[in-house]
Order: sequence, then structure tokens, then C-alpha cells
Amino acid sequence: MQVKICGLRSRGDLAAAAEAGATWGGLVFYPPSPRHVSLADARWIAAGRPEGLQLVALTVDATDAEIEAILEALPVDMLQLHGAESPERVAEVRARFGLPVMKAVGVAEEGDLDGLAAYAEVVDMVLVDARPPEGAELPGGNGVAFDWRLIRDMEWPAPWVLAGGLTPENVADAIRLTGAERVDVSSGVEKARGIKDRARMEAFVRAALAAGEGA
Repeated sequence: MQVKICGLRSRGDLAAAAEAGATWGGLVFYPPSPRHVSLADARWIAAGRPEGLQLVALTVDATDAEIEAILEALPVDMLQLHGAESPERVAEVRARFGLPVMKAVGVAEEGDLDGLAAYAEVVDMVLVDARPPEGAELPGGNGVAFDWRLIRDMEWPAPWVLAGGLTPENVADAIRLTGAERVDVSSGVEKARGIKDRARMEAFVRAALAAGEGA
């Protein structure tokens, strides 16, 4: 079982994620998000990265110049594209920057799964997230889950990550129902909007790992 904790905003957050046993720590580069970090802050945060924790840079419909600026500022292990990027754009980013790419796909109903195959051909991982509610300001991190039964019997064409409304209280059920081997959390381990809670991070990873062992 692999766990990604997204929306980290300090060296303390990175340390807590690593100590909890997370595989990936995500930094958000999207100004409308309460979890956004500036390049200067991200550079400082990344300089204190604990050994073994992989850094993921989350962007939303970013230009090449914006991605280049991030990669010049800090060491990034994976890019997460969380906007309306087409499969063609995803392939361009992966080829241009030479890094693994994770693409988020929003799901609310069965028809939303139709586009997964096109992305599976051009990404290293698909992040299956809840489609933002109508009128939502953010493309992710809304604390909303989708009906996990939609993907219960899916045969996946690429490695995938389950996201969307996961918490320490429900992640075990989500894993058991979907068979997920990778999970992603952001708002579900916060004590206030954009503020991570160490105890909830630890509880989330503990529950996910235990559920993975029991699968």
C-alpha cells in the first residue's frame, strides 16, 4: 500500500508525512487553493525533505514555463496534472520534462470512466478523484467522495490512485471495496482548511496500511 498526502505547506508537514509512512508528499502550485505554496516557500520546504519521501508537484493547466519554474526551484519526483489537460497535453508534458506524470480524472457517474483509457496510454498513474461539485472553486481537495462501487470491478489499464473525500475513518472501507493499492488524501487529514493535522495524518496512513495488509 502506498499513500500520498497532498497539500503540504511546511517542513513540519513533510516530516510528519514521512514519519507517518507516506510514500509521496504533494505540494500544490495553484494560487486559488488554500494549500498553494509559492516557489520561494516550496524551495525552502523541499530543502528539508526527509529521506525517502518523494515530492509531487501538483499543477492545474500549467504552461511549460510555469512547470519549468517549479522544476528549477526544487527537486520534483513526479508531476501531478489536476486540471482539464487533454491526453495530448499530458503526453507533451511527460515527454518534455522527462518525469513520471500522474493525471487526475474526476468521477461522479459511470460515464466519467470512459475517458480513463485515453489517459492510461500516456501517464504513469491515473488519480481517480471525485468530480468537483457544481460551482466548486477547486478541481480537487473538496473533501467529496464519489460512489466507490463505480470502480469496484474495474480492470485497470494503468497503475491508479484512489482519491476524493478519503479520511482516517473511511479509507479502510474504500480500500476493501475498490481494491486500491494507492490512496491520496488532502482535506481529510486537516484540522482547518489548508492546515494539516499530524495525528490525522498518522491515523490515515495507519488505517490504509492495515487495510492493504488485509486485502
